[in-house]
Amino acid sequence: MAPKILIVTGDAAESLEVLYPYQRLREEGYDVHIAAPTCKTLRFVVHDFEPGFDTYTEKPGYTWPADLAFSEVDAGDYVALVVPGGRAPEYLRNDAELRKILKAFFDSDRPVAQICHGPLMTAAVDGLTGRQVTAYPALELDMQAAGATFEDREVVVDGTLVSSRAWPDHPAWMREFLKVLRTKAPVTG
Repeated sequence: MAPKILIVTGDAAESLEVLYPYQRLREEGYDVHIAAPTCKTLRFVVHDFEPGFDTYTEKPGYTWPADLAFSEVDAGDYVALVVPGGRAPEYLRNDAELRKILKAFFDSDRPVAQICHGPLMTAAVDGLTGRQVTAYPALELDMQAAGATFEDREVVVDGTLVSSRAWPDHPAWMREFLKVLRTKAPVTG
């Protein structure tokens, strides 16, 4: 049986930051599940960078079904965790069931890949204290407030934690996360 990886997300997550790792990790041979506050069809968004705007713009993105609700997750069933960005992390970090999942991964030092605004969720369980991370650059002060050292680079690896700034950094993000996975939780067979 293939090792299982969990993606935690919700409505208004960045489409590419959910679907790229979902497909890439499945391609690698992992069994990937998407968990959300409830088991429903999620509505993702697309954040883009347009000339003349001081920040990113947001448009409707893809829809995709969640496989299970946070309350149904047994974190012990999964070898790794993916934490996408978008607007979802802002409200998801308040979900007690999600915080239990996140804490289980950090307490057991299992691989975690986070990107963009995703670190708002991992900061909510004190998962970033003393760590080196990157995130969407506007989160630099949030990362410092969470006790992390912020680096504005396409990917930062700190032990089993792999972080990136946003979807343009996907190749570096997944390349480094897969290096961690091949060491800590390889696909066999």
